[in-house]
Amino acid sequence: MKKFIQTALFFLLTASLGFAQQEKGITGYSNWLNTWTDFKPSTLRHGEPTQILSGKISKDTKLRKRDVYLLLGDVFVTNDATLTIEPGTIILGDFKTKGSLTITKGSKIIANGTQTDPIVFTSSRSNKKQGDWGGLFVLGDAPLNIFGNVSSLNYGLETSSTESIAYGGTDVESNSGILNYIRIEFAGKRTKEYGYFNGLTLAGIGNKTVVENVMVSYCAGNSINVMGGTTILEKVVSYRSNQNDYEFNYGAQSQLINSLAIRSPYISSPTGSRCIVVKSYDIKEEADTSKKETFVNAENLTLVTISEDLKSDISMGLVQEAIYIGADVSFSINRSVISGFYPAVVMDNMIQLNNENLEKIQFTKTYFNNCKGNIYRKGFTNNDDLESWYGSRAFDNLYAKGPDDETFIDAKNSRDPDFRLQVNRIIASNDFFDDDDDDD
Repeated sequence: MKKFIQTALFFLLTASLGFAQQEKGITGYSNWLNTWTDFKPSTLRHGEPTQILSGKISKDTKLRKRDVYLLLGDVFVTNDATLTIEPGTIILGDFKTKGSLTITKGSKIIANGTQTDPIVFTSSRSNKKQGDWGGLFVLGDAPLNIFGNVSSLNYGLETSSTESIAYGGTDVESNSGILNYIRIEFAGKRTKEYGYFNGLTLAGIGNKTVVENVMVSYCAGNSINVMGGTTILEKVVSYRSNQNDYEFNYGAQSQLINSLAIRSPYISSPTGSRCIVVKSYDIKEEADTSKKETFVNAENLTLVTISEDLKSDISMGLVQEAIYIGADVSFSINRSVISGFYPAVVMDNMIQLNNENLEKIQFTKTYFNNCKGNIYRKGFTNNDDLESWYGSRAFDNLYAKGPDDETFIDAKNSRDPDFRLQVNRIIASNDFFDDDDDDD
């Protein structure tokens, strides 16, 4: 009996320590990135397409693993049809026509891959590059914060009907389908008139839509763009995006849970790209203030810049803030890791520092690591009040200067990295950089 009790206590202690190690940042007793993600997608060859998808898909259709599909031009799933995609299916976005796939309002996509057999959207080229094809658009009828509650995509998609690009409505619980265990690679084409496409655009989708275990890599635009709606995103990975990893706008009511964004200073756009951008509007006069402003609740995120020489890259202007918070939004982040940014967070200069706004913007139990400055307000050189406010014990934030190989379990593994936090190796510090020589 004594031996049994000792063994039970040992396993209980081991489980408790394991949980404590993973309290902040992405969490899990095993590395959930294994098997379905790909951090070197340019090396894979998927074979020649055997089926072509073009124009409209207006009836229930199933894509099968045995075929390789080519998205030729702008493809639309319409007429309340359901597009079902088998696990392991490969869909190539055509480079010449900048192929894209849009799931129109009322239609559904059931892309339910598995951990060992994910669904892959990627470039049709053998030498793959960012922006090779358009990306994936999922449109629903959940609320927006604009007048009339309905909008349309402004990306120049070629369609014969404006209904194919309309999104927004009143159904908070609308269901646009399932995106589970899928990868979206080398998307985000650039157009002269409309700018960059995104890897995955979720426009007005409701909270019955499943979005989890999704990886967007090497996107020329935003990896994931959430435009209104009520979204729950879980175990979502953005890798080496040129623009933002996650952008929320137009009254989005979003949960972002147990997710990872990995930035590279050698790929990210130097003109403004972050892990998270939270806004309520692009033009304030177009927002209906009687409707909900954008709200994002983030739990167990890991946001990290992978750099060969972080201090040098910051001095050269290659590293920016991790999070940008616009005016008239609510944002909270808890139990997360923000590592290697300049600074960690920037608030819009229109945000007044008063009790009402500070209550709407929460940073709690978050680990700020290797950041040159933590929480700033745009255009202000003295941010002592903000640093002092969020640095108080009430928020339980931690400031440290651990290198990546001591901070994360296995960040330098090029094929199977593990970005779970190694709590037992954290070295607490107020600041990683000496800011005495700052010019700003």
